Amino acid sequence: MINTNAYSYINVLDKAADASWMRNEAIANNIANATTPGYKRQDVAFETELAKALGSNRYVSMDDKVNRLTTDRLQARTYTDYAGYSYRLDGNNVDIENENVYLAENQLKYQGLMSSIQQEFTNLQSVMK
Repeated sequence: MINTNAYSYINVLDKAADASWMRNEAIANNIANATTPGYKRQDVAFETELAKALGSNRYVSMDDKVNRLTTDRLQARTYTDYAGYSYRLDGNNVDIENENVYLAENQLKYQGLMSSIQQEFTNLQSVMK
């Protein structure tokens, strides 16, 4: 990552895109193991970490919050959802219909993040001209 304020948003968007990619892999694993007895669904925790890292001071602008953010400590992590109740006798808690909705939602989120990153680079390019 480039450590300058000019790239602060790009660095945060990059971390979010990485987390979205990880979530896509977790959802794909969930779908692939929908019929595996005892399998517990997996997901990625990132949004709560980002919100925590940005802080809750309402008197600070988003630009200042993003500029102060330490992206090295902002890490997405995969976790197993043991709390998701299973209504199946085999102990598997994957609901294939929900996973397909999560997949579509995540793909839209990823496309939005990629579009935002591209827009940030376009903005930088226009400033440099």
